[in-house]
Amino acid sequence: MIQSVLVANRGEIARRIFATCRRSGIGTVAVFSDADALSPHVTEADAAVRLPGNSPADTYLRGDLVIEAALLAGADAIHPGYGFLSENAEFARAVHDAGLTWIGPPAPAIEMMGSKVESKKLMAAAGVPVLAELDPDAVTEADLPVLVKASAGGGGRGMRVVRELADLPEQLEGARREAQSAFGDPTVFCERYLETGRHIEVQVMADRHGTVWAVGERECSIQRRHQKVVEEAPSPLVEAVPGMRERLFEAARLAAKAIDYEGAGTVEFLATGRADTDGGDFFFLEMNTRLQVEHPVTECTTGLDLVDLQLEVASGLALDADSPAVSGHSIEVRLYAEDPAQNWQPQSGPVHRLALPGTAVEFDVLRTPGIRLDSGVVDGSTVGVHYDPMLAKVISFAPTRTQAATRLATALGRTQIHGLRTNRDLLVNVLRHPAFLAGDTDTAFFDTHGLDVLAQPLASVETERLSALAAALADAAHNRDVATVDSTLPSGWRNLASAPQSKTFTGTGGDVEIRYLLTRYGLKAEGFDDVSLVSATARHVALDAAGLRRSFEVSRYGDDVFVDSTLGPVSLHAAPRFTDPSAVVAEGSLLAPMPGSVIRVGAAVGDAVTAGQPIVWLEAMKMEHTIKAPASGVLTELSVTVGTQVDVGTVLAVVEAAHAEGES
Repeated sequence: MIQSVLVANRGEIARRIFATCRRSGIGTVAVFSDADALSPHVTEADAAVRLPGNSPADTYLRGDLVIEAALLAGADAIHPGYGFLSENAEFARAVHDAGLTWIGPPAPAIEMMGSKVESKKLMAAAGVPVLAELDPDAVTEADLPVLVKASAGGGGRGMRVVRELADLPEQLEGARREAQSAFGDPTVFCERYLETGRHIEVQVMADRHGTVWAVGERECSIQRRHQKVVEEAPSPLVEAVPGMRERLFEAARLAAKAIDYEGAGTVEFLATGRADTDGGDFFFLEMNTRLQVEHPVTECTTGLDLVDLQLEVASGLALDADSPAVSGHSIEVRLYAEDPAQNWQPQSGPVHRLALPGTAVEFDVLRTPGIRLDSGVVDGSTVGVHYDPMLAKVISFAPTRTQAATRLATALGRTQIHGLRTNRDLLVNVLRHPAFLAGDTDTAFFDTHGLDVLAQPLASVETERLSALAAALADAAHNRDVATVDSTLPSGWRNLASAPQSKTFTGTGGDVEIRYLLTRYGLKAEGFDDVSLVSATARHVALDAAGLRRSFEVSRYGDDVFVDSTLGPVSLHAAPRFTDPSAVVAEGSLLAPMPGSVIRVGAAVGDAVTAGQPIVWLEAMKMEHTIKAPASGVLTELSVTVGTQVDVGTVLAVVEAAHAEGES
């Protein structure tokens, strides 16, 4: 039996695997890059080995260093998690050749599924329905729209939708760059793009004795940039279409048996049609020869610990003849450090606090209704630019789908997330949307229902104003607490009538100015005639507003203020009393929206540019981001070259706007 496992991964999935190992009495070994030296997965392992460098190519993709680390630490097995080396057949062989147990499928199975091009041919021969592959050089107008995909990867990287034939060459080039950066293989291909498909996948588990389980299906149709955001089990579509589940399971088992599969894997399909007798057609997309990010929803609906099963299968144990029954409903959302309203722009920086309300199970199977948290960060963690910006997965389990959605939306809405901007509000809005609750969740969900609508803040404008008042009162209480003289007097107290206290905050709706006096008769705040103060400390403020008592928890980190209440979370920035001249940038400046590396520039100083023209390409978190000219004019300054590392807010270039004739 396995005694000690090295996890060739980082963050949330490393912590998830370690949790099962601890429950099973198995030792744990972590590897870490320099950027991850203080990561929770490092401190939680029994031992950890440094992989010098920051980029994945220098660290987590260095199979030779990972195997050396396992041997150094005395581990007898390696679990690859997902991403990085998890679907690398050569690495699997090298692990075996080093005398270690590989917790994954055989190398030939990985190899056969590693190329999306070749795997489709194999699946077609096995009787699994597939979408035809298109040669990128032979795509015509009649084929549009098409999807460009990286042959060796997933997670939305190296994937582009092309609707105009003239755009195909540029999109192919960009997809190849992303694929090379993320997977070390620039090979891409095309296939017909189904605008409103349903992404359905089947979890399989197979042992080396010939037993293959189809362990329920998941639906993962709500996606951004072709990367899943909301996942659930079972699928609303499959539940509604008679006989579809049996056909899906049979296709998944055929796929696994065709390659003599062992261990945990996922067969992914794209389904068409709606919930009627003619719907439910599906086509093979790919097989992920590893554990999936969304595996917790299957665990919660089956009661299985899939990581524990992986360990048992890798040790040679046999599965039971029949797979377990499925019950209840589970929904998972991926909490990302990103701004959906700004084209899903990744965020980086500190995570001051991440706390779910009540008691949440962490990295364990929910066997009764509740909330589970699988997170790669803890309070005080820093999100960098080298890796995916996912902070956590939040999972609910309940007897029905509606209950699971309601429970999850409420928990997310009341979660304290301090530091980075995240997609939390979007996730809650999706979970509460009538179309989602009705099970209408195709891959065009954001386009159909409007990203601008779904990305709206949970807190209303009035809630933001009330929260800003609470923040001002909490700040005044804090000032009293730290005052060295007259600390018992109210903040701003005068023995004669004086001007109101004034504090200005910047929120999502712009500046909010709070003007108030604390008098012997209570709070007098301008614009809050129906609000009275009940109590105020540096952290907690209670207000009576229109006859309703509300409690606000206020947290401050420098000039950033976070106010949490049942009305909705509010993020504020305390405005400085005076403007720092050095912080003012020239009009027409192109600022770096996140830290990253410049991989391409599209113009030179002196060039005439047009509004929307790409000027600089940044790579951050393994994705390309294009910085465009804000207006037509002349590029008067270019501060970066290819390879330049930039911080958020760095001035990349300056465009002097062209003036209309007659202007001076």
